[in-house]
Amino acid sequence: PLAPHPRRPILELPDELISQIAAGEVVERPASVVRELLDNALDAGATQITVRLLAGGVRLIAVEDNGMGILRDELPIAFKRHATSKISSLRDLESVGTMGFRGEALAAINSVAVCAISTRAIGQNDALILHGQTGELAPVARAPGTTVEVKELFFSTPARRKFLKTDATELSHCIEAVRRHALARPQVGFSIWHEGKLMEQWRPCTGQAAAAMDERLQAFDERLRSVLGDDFVDRSVVVDFTNSPQFGAPVRIWGRAGIPDAARSRADQQFAYVNGRFVRDKLLVPADYQDIGGKRFPKKSAWRKLATSNVHLRGSSMSPSLRPSSASHRPMTLAASSESLTLLRGAALSAFWFHIAPMVKPV
Repeated sequence: PLAPHPRRPILELPDELISQIAAGEVVERPASVVRELLDNALDAGATQITVRLLAGGVRLIAVEDNGMGILRDELPIAFKRHATSKISSLRDLESVGTMGFRGEALAAINSVAVCAISTRAIGQNDALILHGQTGELAPVARAPGTTVEVKELFFSTPARRKFLKTDATELSHCIEAVRRHALARPQVGFSIWHEGKLMEQWRPCTGQAAAAMDERLQAFDERLRSVLGDDFVDRSVVVDFTNSPQFGAPVRIWGRAGIPDAARSRADQQFAYVNGRFVRDKLLVPADYQDIGGKRFPKKSAWRKLATSNVHLRGSSMSPSLRPSSASHRPMTLAASSESLTLLRGAALSAFWFHIAPMVKPV
């Protein structure tokens, strides 16, 4: 029989260990850091974001934006756990409209990397840099906005560093993280640099090329062409659906859905967003054929539609209580009620099949 373990006292964990445990949820790889920093930049109202990487993001991740910046009095607590400008009450939590709100990402990242924030708030004449390891503040020269530098990721937890892939693989994940944000924010410009070389650049889209079309949809099409290519747009149709008020909470689904001839063997060009945040959910992007309007469409897993959809819900229809590790899969889900799920599924199917079903030959 196993020997009994000696009794261990109940102790309060130190803050550093708590942050390192949280980092296991928030930071899986360099792309996780890129995603969190992009969320902060977008919440700050940035219209231009530059991502600089070294060694696939392991040696350096620097995200620079031209957002509103951080005030001098607020900067010292930026790396503290659960310090956030996103929410201040339960009401804010129930109607959260920002990309992030937990206030634990920077603290978690700072516990497993060497971090620094340089910032200058709009309307302020001076800029400051905060060093995450020492908490030291120093003057610095920069334009309004914020730059977060993350160096030597997982230097304090070398065992986790061994699980990272090659630099090329980690770089591809970082680029994909930026690409997903770029598709959802066509009005924001993005550029990615790796080892001093420009890898990707997407300029802001204004949507002024076609005055007759909804400006947002036009800007969305411009960004789709620059990110995914002309073929994606040319082989897809516009989807724009708003449910009737009599069916409860307002839902708008808009974007593009590929025609049957654009079917692919992989789902690498399916993108779904809820209130501007990328999600991976079969509820939003139905991949299988089914009975539509009394006609039979084949269910084959090899058939994948091109799809880029945006779902807009009011905040109270969302559930914010989700683990950070789920951010890349379902960062925001519908509240756990059958009414909300039924509403969204019906809206998604109606929006999608209204345009696609007439083009598919029944079997």
